[in-house]
Amino acid sequence: MGERSTRDAEIRSARLRLRPMSPPLLAAFLAGRRDESARLVGAGVPGDWPDEHDARFLRLRLGELGQAPELQEWIVRAVVLDHPRPRMIGHAGFHGPPGRNGPGKAGALELGYTIFEPFRGNGYATEAARALMDWARARHGVEHFIASVAPGNVPSLAVVRRLGFEQIGEQWDDEDGLELVFELGSS
Repeated sequence: MGERSTRDAEIRSARLRLRPMSPPLLAAFLAGRRDESARLVGAGVPGDWPDEHDARFLRLRLGELGQAPELQEWIVRAVVLDHPRPRMIGHAGFHGPPGRNGPGKAGALELGYTIFEPFRGNGYATEAARALMDWARARHGVEHFIASVAPGNVPSLAVVRRLGFEQIGEQWDDEDGLELVFELGSS
């Protein structure tokens, strides 16, 4: 996906831009090429990111895009806050296209989001998640969403509850351990 088509595929909310992370951008992040990363994402990037956990996640997504480039619109996006200056404050996206991951109704999208520590507590995760779901509804007619949250992740639990998700069960994730599974969608 070229730079122009990446900008065209941005999802916007009141305060945020959700910019698709292309394979060249993922590779730049993983290689620690800060200047290239900032240019490709169109915003300043944290000097200490990605940590090892997020690096594993980015390598996974880069591998998936290498096998299936059509996943670009579904998976990871940079969360960019433009004011007072453009900077990447986290990442958000789906775990794949509808029905790919997670329990719940057929055709559901599993949502994921991370807001970097200095920017937490400002409603950015809720805003990014809502923007992603609104985009999936408007562009693809998706009405069912899944979110998996660690029981001790109080801020993320607040986000899913604020968005109207209801807990439907639990699951074990080999990397993250016990997760509570939430679903949102019409019956």
